[in-house]
Amino acid sequence: MRWFWIDRFVEFVHADRASAIKNVTLAEEPLDDYLPGYPHYPHSLIVEGVAQTGGLLVAEIDEYLQRVVLAKINKASFEKLIIAGDQLKISVVIQDIQPAGAIVSATVTCDGQPQAELEMAFAFLGEKFGSTPLFPPQDLLRTLRTLRLYDVAVDKEGRRLTPPKRLLDAEAAITKL
Repeated sequence: MRWFWIDRFVEFVHADRASAIKNVTLAEEPLDDYLPGYPHYPHSLIVEGVAQTGGLLVAEIDEYLQRVVLAKINKASFEKLIIAGDQLKISVVIQDIQPAGAIVSATVTCDGQPQAELEMAFAFLGEKFGSTPLFPPQDLLRTLRTLRLYDVAVDKEGRRLTPPKRLLDAEAAITKL
């Protein structure tokens, strides 16, 4: 099972920015297990939600062909604890992209109030780390659809983005079986 720390995308602009929502509920084990007796959403999982949002934004630039991994957290500051019933909005902006990776900045709000500010560096894994994709293409496409990325994804001119042909072909091959 894969763990996803965002629930859906609400904005996605190719090579620029993305926003995602995370609804925090009592049904999540980390709320009970992280600090028994005082259930709250750990900051580490907020960082992971930002990393997932930013990582997908960076990976989409070249149609998910690069293997993108979180390399460094340059900055992370938090304002308050998040509890069940809160909704987080994660907003990520690409600050710089180079052949070896990218830097993103992020803000997280809770009910419109500042919750966190982060800056992260992502690296593109080269061939010396192997060539196996991090996710099978059909699984990646299913995840992107579940997160409703293609419901909101546009290019910088506002034209709707569609899934890359490579992902669609992998999905079609599986459904023919």
